[in-house]
Amino acid sequence: MTIYSVFSLLGGLAFFLFGMNVLSGSLEKVAGGKLETSLRKLTSNVYMSLFLGVAITVALQSSSALTVMLVGLVNSGIITLSQTIFVIFGANVGKTATSWLLSLNSIQTDNFFISLLKPANFSPIMAFVGAFMMMACKSQKKKNLGTVLIGFALLMHGMGMMSDSMSPLAKMPEFTSVLTAFNNPIIGVLIGAVFTGIIQSSAASVGVLQALSLTGSITFGMAIPIIMGENIGTCVTSLLSSIGVKRDAKRVAIVHISFNIIGTVVCLVIYFMLRYFVQLTIFDKPISIIAIAIFHTSFNIFTTCILLPFNKVLLKIAYAVVKDEGAEKEAEKEVLFDERLLLSPGLAISQARSKVKEMSRLASANINRTLENFENFSNKKSEEIKKAESTLDYLEDEIGSFLIKLSSKEVNDVEGNTIFEMLHCINDFERIGDHAINLNKIAKELKEKELNFSDYALDDFKVLHGALSEILDMTVECFAKDDENKAGEIEPLEQVIDGITREMKDRHIKRLQAGKCSAELGIYLTDIISNCERVSDHCSNIAVCIIQSKTSSFETHGYLNELKSSKSEAFTARYEAYNNKYRLSDEFMS
Repeated sequence: MTIYSVFSLLGGLAFFLFGMNVLSGSLEKVAGGKLETSLRKLTSNVYMSLFLGVAITVALQSSSALTVMLVGLVNSGIITLSQTIFVIFGANVGKTATSWLLSLNSIQTDNFFISLLKPANFSPIMAFVGAFMMMACKSQKKKNLGTVLIGFALLMHGMGMMSDSMSPLAKMPEFTSVLTAFNNPIIGVLIGAVFTGIIQSSAASVGVLQALSLTGSITFGMAIPIIMGENIGTCVTSLLSSIGVKRDAKRVAIVHISFNIIGTVVCLVIYFMLRYFVQLTIFDKPISIIAIAIFHTSFNIFTTCILLPFNKVLLKIAYAVVKDEGAEKEAEKEVLFDERLLLSPGLAISQARSKVKEMSRLASANINRTLENFENFSNKKSEEIKKAESTLDYLEDEIGSFLIKLSSKEVNDVEGNTIFEMLHCINDFERIGDHAINLNKIAKELKEKELNFSDYALDDFKVLHGALSEILDMTVECFAKDDENKAGEIEPLEQVIDGITREMKDRHIKRLQAGKCSAELGIYLTDIISNCERVSDHCSNIAVCIIQSKTSSFETHGYLNELKSSKSEAFTARYEAYNNKYRLSDEFMS
């Protein structure tokens, strides 16, 4: 073995790790966050949680990445600690998929069709197709799929380079003497754990072991403890991710570590019994690539099966290691967004959207509380309005900061549009909350000064209140469902509200001229109408933003001008329907 073989080995490992990283990241983009966001819908169903753990790990090609996600979700309060445990079980099974892909390299046959199953034979074609898709396709999803193909080809090329560079090792006496250390199971476990901890990928370390097995010098007795150790080493990532998080989030990492350590200890005891007491001869025979994949999968399935009934014991261990001392202080530190979620843009967008939905409902409810305060003022309700407004301000700051960080990540066009849509909308929802405060202040002053509007003015307010409540409900609904059709129904109602407010101002001037209303009340009425009109304008902005996000254009005013000038049949029909529904009474003064 020459120095060039060492270079080839290091280069192969670099290609392998880079290919794994590209493959993992691109698979996640192709999935569009759907697998990750399904984590938010976890139930107590054991089998569904196990399936999710397997599926997401196969998609991400990393159990560590999934565990980091779980730490972030628990830290943000999206899911509970108990919901994660079966997902972790499934992740340990799902991570064995890579070893099976790599084992296909050992296929030896003259049959053309069977030999096509060998990655070394079909990965160059995948690389070519992937490169073509990246350069020729306009769709971001197809470009991501092309990157998946290139990532897989790089991974397989790296595997081939490592295998070729290691083949001369079998003839080296120095290599044979080093392997004697591998015969010690404890050292084997430590080597597997340390190496996997350094590269932070059990799939990659198993791939290196599979490449090493091609020398014919690695026996079952050497390989099995290394594979066990790799399962412990993969916990390093989740352990690092648990630094600086809440207690339950730390416990996710402890559950992951406990699972792998207990599983390794149990299997190591069985290994010692079979090798040193029963003295099975298979331990001295060379292990193949396929045999490594079989043991890797069998070990993780066996560990999952024996620990599944003891899932509550793992939780108790986690609670014992991370105690509840000072939990009261910790409870005060709410974590709205955990930055670990930024590692998965699809999941981060889903979490941000759920918070914007919460913001929309809060803003709508605040306006309705305020309008009710005009009819029957309540100090308690007034305090609730102020408290809700503080929450809205906090949500806007936190969501805005999180979305700006998220926008700097590598996201596809659809995700980018969604991020900018939310950035636009949170400002409008917060401004709606500001108008609620303004209206509440007016209601309080009217109460303190014992000023009352005429019955005619109050009747007009009821019509305006009804129209405003409906446009707010429609806005909340169309944002929650991301429904551009529903959003298209908002602008006609907004124009009807503009008409109502203009008519109310005209009526007030006529009452003022006839001596039926005081000038002081007129000032308050104008302020109320202006705030209500601005609320409907913000609803219109949100609706237009939802529509425009589908076309990657956020020129709100240009779109509105075009919409108003076109006066389509659908727009006119909706406008007439709302106009008839919210028509002011013909009588406006006695």
